[in-house]
Amino acid sequence: MIDKTTTLSDAVQVVQDGHTLGLGGMTIYRRPVQFVRALIQRNSPPRDLTLLAFTCSLASDMLVGAGLVTHSRCCYFGLESFGLAPMFTTAVSAASLTVIEESEASIASGLRAQMAGVGFMPSRAWQGTDMLAVRPDVQTITDPYTNAQLTAFPAISCDVAVIHVLEADSFGNCVFGGNPSIDFELATIARHVIITAEKIVKKVTTPIDLPGHVVSAVVPLPQGAWPTSCYPLYPIDGEEILRYIAACNAGNFLDYVQP
Repeated sequence: MIDKTTTLSDAVQVVQDGHTLGLGGMTIYRRPVQFVRALIQRNSPPRDLTLLAFTCSLASDMLVGAGLVTHSRCCYFGLESFGLAPMFTTAVSAASLTVIEESEASIASGLRAQMAGVGFMPSRAWQGTDMLAVRPDVQTITDPYTNAQLTAFPAISCDVAVIHVLEADSFGNCVFGGNPSIDFELATIARHVIITAEKIVKKVTTPIDLPGHVVSAVVPLPQGAWPTSCYPLYPIDGEEILRYIAACNAGNFLDYVQP
């Protein structure tokens, strides 16, 4: 049992140029916003990142706005009831960001393939759709047992996963606090897993959502998801999200993300 607690400034050094960075949470709930802000503020922040998430929202939009992301792969990118993600919309319109088209099925299948240690995961998803036309890397195969046409979704890898949790112990055992999204799967496939936690406890006494043996580092970070929510500690701060959107629309994104 190793004490894995570290500082935020040390944790952000793990992310390097060209990495695939996975962000935990779901839409505007339990996102690692303060980690992302610290990463942007880092001396020589990493470039050419591929952003991986089930859904992308505020934290992802900040990374795009800072010019750190060249590729995104998720099945949704936006701010839910608050509308479009402004920096993502600008980047896609300017063709400075490559969107790797995904769906819930393709991400789930790709993660399952990586977890199983195989190159692809077969599925009936995408058959009869135009998704295969925009993803030529995704192949159609014939089921050797039924002769059915199936989609072979390639395995998805991840260099660093960053997940914000309700509580963790110093060994990395975590409690998500609800809405697990694909956080367990991201942590399982990532080479490095960084946990930011609202609270560090001596021992996790509630059911563990993520075991510590897959975790690389634990960062105590109260309010680490703000202005997204972290149930049951705090709700979404809608006024702050609107302030972010207004800053982006006024051309003041860099002023917003800098200290």
